[in-house]
Amino acid sequence: MEHVSGHPVTSGHGRRLLILDDDAPLRMRLAKAMEKRGFTTSTAESVSEALKITSGQSHDYAVLDLRLEDGSGLEVVAALRDSNPNTRIIILTGFGNIATAVSAVKAGAIDYLPKPADADVIEKTLLADSDSLTSPPDQPMSANRVRWEHILRVFEQCGRNVSETARRLNMHRRTLQRILNKHAPK
Repeated sequence: MEHVSGHPVTSGHGRRLLILDDDAPLRMRLAKAMEKRGFTTSTAESVSEALKITSGQSHDYAVLDLRLEDGSGLEVVAALRDSNPNTRIIILTGFGNIATAVSAVKAGAIDYLPKPADADVIEKTLLADSDSLTSPPDQPMSANRVRWEHILRVFEQCGRNVSETARRLNMHRRTLQRILNKHAPK
C-alpha cells in the first residue's frame, strides 16, 4: 500500500478513484469497499486537499461530496476534468434538490446520488455505459404532483398526525386536511 498526500492508496491501473468527503468514517468505509472491488483509492476530506491530490495525478473515477466545510465538491470537478477529461464523476449529497443536481451534471458529473449511497450502487454507476445511465423521464412530474408527494412523505414521517404535519409544513391544519381529503384514494 502506497500513500498519496498522506492517504493510503492501493495499487491497480485504470481504476483510480478519488473519494472526497468530510465524514471520515463514511470516507474510509467507502474507500475500503471500493478497494475490495478493485479500485485504487485516494481520499480527501476537503476541497483544498482534493485539489492538491488532483494536481499530482489523474483519476479515472471520483466520488465527491457536494457540501464541505471549505467549499463545494463541484469545485473539484474542473480540476479532475483538466487532468483527465474522461473522469467519471458522481456527486453525493445529503441535501439533494433539483437545482444542485442540474448544477452537478452541468459541471460534468455523470450522476447525483443521495447519501448514504451503497458501494454497490456507486460501483454500478461509475462503471455503467453512458447509454445505460438513467435518463430523465419523458413526462416529468408536475409541480402539483411533487407538492402532493412531499406532503404525503411528511404526513407519513409524522405518523399520519395532521397537526404535526401542518406545523412542519408551515400551513394551517384545515388547509392540510382539505388537501389530504381531495387527494385521498376513493
